[in-house]
This record gives sequence, structure tokens and C-alpha cells, in this order.
Amino acid sequence: MEEPKYRIRALHTARTITVYQAYRPEIGVAAAREGRFPASWKRDRMTWIKPSFLWMMYRCGWGTKEGQETVLAVEIDREGFEWALRNACLSHYQRGFHPDRADWKRRLGESPARVQWDPERDLGLRALPYRSLQLGLSGEASRRYADEWTVAVTDVTPLARRIHELVRAGERDAARLLLPREEPYPETPGLLDRVRGRDYAGGAVTTEKLKSPVPSVP
Repeated sequence: MEEPKYRIRALHTARTITVYQAYRPEIGVAAAREGRFPASWKRDRMTWIKPSFLWMMYRCGWGTKEGQETVLAVEIDREGFEWALRNACLSHYQRGFHPDRADWKRRLGESPARVQWDPERDLGLRALPYRSLQLGLSGEASRRYADEWTVAVTDVTPLARRIHELVRAGERDAARLLLPREEPYPETPGLLDRVRGRDYAGGAVTTEKLKSPVPSVP
């Protein structure tokens, strides 16, 4: 069956969903040790969470990029995650979906969360024809993420490095077996109405181009 272009795929349970982030060790190691984000984690800044492990690997270069050496799996409450989605705005203006650019800018300024759909990645970190959700949290959403929604924080840097080693060695089947089991996230009615875009059912939604270069995989 063909994979839908816009769908949330994630490791999830009946109560939680796992998202990924990467930080410098001073933040990441402390968060994993305490099971929550430390006081030094800036709650007044926007933070982006990613349900896709491989998109996180694309973004942080398997944990090799400066300031992103510690890869975290953050298990958060599904009610909080869905609250953010229901109160989110697309990160970019889309003609025909938003009444006009001014309306989109107003919504963007008022929303505590924003959504961007970026190409999902394969084990070689190449773009796939379907999209992966990136959820940006700011203001109330960022504070609630850190202090209310977080259930567990795990340092998965060793896992990222091991999978990368296997990919580099050409052992992709073995690498694939180690990937987190990401499955379609159950959508309650209206969950993505504000962020899916006008042509979800049939055409591509134009998203902002990724600015990060694709990390090479020897």
C-alpha cells in the first residue's frame, strides 16, 4: 500500500508518543539523567520536536553536528501533543488554505505551536516522497512540554551511533532492525485540520525548503 504523503508516524503507546531532539551534552545528558529538562533549558524559546527518528538523524548528522551531540528520545503525554496540534498554525503561508497572508501572520503570532511537513528520510538520509511532521513549540506550549507533558527522557545517542555504523558498513538490514518502530499515529477527528493544508487529499503541499545540508553517509 502506498504511503500517504501527510501522516504522523511515530513510536507511541495508548498514553504517550515519542519525539526526538538533539542537544549539546550539558543539556542532553542532564535531561536524560533527571528524566526532565533542567532549569538551564530555555523555556521561553521555540523548540522543535520530531516524531521521526531518521529525520532527527538527518538534522543532527547522527549526533555529530556541533551542539547536537546528544540525541534524546522524549516520551510525552499524547493529550499534550494533541493540544499542541489543535492549537498550531502552518509555519508557512499557503494560498487557498489561509484567507490571505495577513491572516496567516496573525495566526502564526497567536499560535503556541507551528507545523512544518518535511520529506521523510531513509537510512541513507535521502528524501522520501512522503512527509514527516515537525512540531515547533513556543510560549505556553514550550513550557508545558518541558514541565507537564514530559513522561521520560532517554539518551539514544549510542543507538544512533550503532545504526550509523551499520549503515556505513553496508549492513542496512541489521540497521533497519534497530530503528524505533514508528507506526501511523491514530488521528482523532479534526486533529490536523489547522495544519494539513488545502490539497492534502490530492497534490503536494509546498513547505519551506530545508536549510541543513544532507549529511554524507560514507
